[in-house]
Amino acid sequence: MPVVLFLLIAAAFGLGALMMGGLFRLRRPYPEKLMPYESGIDPVGEPRQRFSVRFYVIAMLFVVFDVEAVFMYPWAVVFDRIGLYAFVEMLIFIFVLLVGYLYAWKKEAFRWE
Repeated sequence: MPVVLFLLIAAAFGLGALMMGGLFRLRRPYPEKLMPYESGIDPVGEPRQRFSVRFYVIAMLFVVFDVEAVFMYPWAVVFDRIGLYAFVEMLIFIFVLLVGYLYAWKKEAFRWE
C-alpha cells in the first residue's frame, strides 16, 4: 500500500505541476520565438536526417572511457588504504580497457569521415 500511495502522490505532483505551468506561464508568441532553431542557426535541410553508425560507435566508446574515469576516481582517493589486491584489480581493469581501446583503434573506430 505505501508504494501505491507513493505512486499516486508522484503522479498527482507531476500532473499538478504541468497544469499549474499551463495556467500561469506567459503567452507572448512572436515569429522569432515560434521559429525552430538549432544552435542559433536557421534550419537547413530535412529535419529527419540519418546519422552514420560511426557516430554511435564513437559515442559508445566515449561512454566506456568516461565510465573508466568514474571507477578510477574513488579508487585513487582510497588508494593508500585498499592494499595490493585492489591495485592488481585496477591494473587488470585498465588492461581490459586498453585491449578494447587497441581493438577499436585497429578497426578504425576513431576515424571520423
